[in-house]
Amino acid sequence: MSRDVRRPHAAVWDPEQYGAFGGERGRAFFELIAHVGLERPAYAVDLGCGSGELTAALAARWPDAVIDGYDSSLEMVQAARAHEIPGRLAFGVWDVADWRPERPVDLIVANAVLHWVPEHVELFPRWLDALTGSGVLAFQVPGNFDAPSHVLLRDLCESPRWRDRLGGIVRPDPVLGPAGYLDVLTRLGCHVDAWETTYAQVLQGDDPVLEWVKGTALRPVLTALNPSDAAEFVGAYRERLRGAYPPSSYGTVFPFRRIFVVAAKRADP
Repeated sequence: MSRDVRRPHAAVWDPEQYGAFGGERGRAFFELIAHVGLERPAYAVDLGCGSGELTAALAARWPDAVIDGYDSSLEMVQAARAHEIPGRLAFGVWDVADWRPERPVDLIVANAVLHWVPEHVELFPRWLDALTGSGVLAFQVPGNFDAPSHVLLRDLCESPRWRDRLGGIVRPDPVLGPAGYLDVLTRLGCHVDAWETTYAQVLQGDDPVLEWVKGTALRPVLTALNPSDAAEFVGAYRERLRGAYPPSSYGTVFPFRRIFVVAAKRADP
């Protein structure tokens, strides 16, 4: 069942821009789901579903399950609704921090969204209470916030030219490491599998790292600035990225660390 409940979000999202590197972004999702041991979940929820292609992959993997996908972005959900399957797969606008299930859930997936939710660790007890006795919480977050792409972005936002409008807009450390999540969720009574992977991604095209972050980390900045100022900011950021990620004959290498967690609820914490 779809539910349109929305609260203001820090960024206006562009499904087309986000999908420009769909293969690279989707790889971590499929590796996460490969570690979920459920055989026949009856009901699953994809929080931060984006434009819906990956949520549709959940429906393909578990063809007997009813699946709801939710995202805070109306633009993303409008794109996702092209993938709806009546009675099986539906999408709605609902902020991750506000989401409350209307029935017990066998699987909660949160792919590349929790770093946008400052209080996400505080949500875990509520989400675990929503799971069935053998339910699973599976999520993946980027862990590259000390990479040049993000350090340069933060530094530029905090520079004298932009600090009054962009200071604090890019959080320096919005996620835990694998051991941190393992500790939190084990103490909440889960069997936890937590790990990290750094992908040595090779991106093609002109200024590909800039094009990547235009779909994600740069969105709050682009939303906060008028078009003229946004063009100035992006120009300055582009030059910094070119120095940090020089192209080679085969493309531009963009290392990307990701953190994975699969937490299985247990009846005897």
